[in-house]
Amino acid sequence: MSGDTPADDGGPSRPDRGLGQDRGLRRTAELVGIGITGVVAAAMLGFVLLYWGQDLPVVSDLYAAFRSLGRGMDAAFGTNVFRHPIMWQSMATGVLVGVVAPLVGSFLVHREMALIGETLAHTAFAGVAIGILVTSSTGWDGSLLLVALVVGILGALVVQWLTERTDAYGDVPIAIMLSGSFAVGTLIISYGDGLTGVNVRGYLFGNLAVVTPEGARLMGALSLIVVAGVALTYKQLLFITFDEQAARVAQLNVTGYNTLLVVLTAVVVVGAMQVLGVILVAAMLVVPVAAASQVARSFRETMYLAVIFGQLSVIGGFAVSIGLGLPSGGSIVVTAIAVYLATIVGSGFSVKAISTHG
Repeated sequence: MSGDTPADDGGPSRPDRGLGQDRGLRRTAELVGIGITGVVAAAMLGFVLLYWGQDLPVVSDLYAAFRSLGRGMDAAFGTNVFRHPIMWQSMATGVLVGVVAPLVGSFLVHREMALIGETLAHTAFAGVAIGILVTSSTGWDGSLLLVALVVGILGALVVQWLTERTDAYGDVPIAIMLSGSFAVGTLIISYGDGLTGVNVRGYLFGNLAVVTPEGARLMGALSLIVVAGVALTYKQLLFITFDEQAARVAQLNVTGYNTLLVVLTAVVVVGAMQVLGVILVAAMLVVPVAAASQVARSFRETMYLAVIFGQLSVIGGFAVSIGLGLPSGGSIVVTAIAVYLATIVGSGFSVKAISTHG
């Protein structure tokens, strides 16, 4: 009978409404996670600035309040960690790495350029080696990270030039640069062995003690540059990531944006090598993005989740490192892999094709 059939009022069906609610909850959770991550990163950046200007009249009071907060946290957790400024500047560097590395890594992973991070890390190590040699030979008292940054950016430009100019298959130029730069670094380190007291092992495997106030400030400045660079060129980088040929047809400066991406990668790598070490720095460019790709439904969602997972990996890794006295780099990477495995289990062992929208 017609009276028993409910009229179609033109509204969405229950499955559609449920799907919409699910999407709304996912988006809300992501935005909350990104908001918390942003607040933590801003707080860490604020500490770096407070530590830098602690002798100024107003800043000194704020810095003293921050130190009091650290002592309170030590009393609450039964630790002897948070009262020391060196630990805060190490954590600040790690938190900023947890933001910018997955941010840039999202483009690298989807362009199948994961190896570029490892290559530029080895190039930056050659830069550290050059800085050590210059320091031991001339008595120069500059920052090794600045030398590594210059060498890393030059290495990024060379990698891009080789990729554009040579006919080698796939990532052969990148592999050559990877092995060649590390070879140069080891030769220089061996040549200057014993001439300086620099902890080379800390740069290789990551060490909280390697992070200096100057290194933390450099990471803060580099992080702002990376975030601004990605925000200003997001649409162009997204276009090139998913359809480079169409971008060329549209007369987009593909070479310029590719160069920008590898330079931003070099910047991230140099900042991150303080905490993660040369050998493990590429993991933070790849593993959080791989974890996010297991559960994300769009590229933008992948970026959000990758940053959140990166932050969880850094904080969890620091907890393991401090609690067990282990190297920070290995602790952070193992935590990131644990997050990745958890997302595989949570996603039902499936990999979804992502959309460029949303």
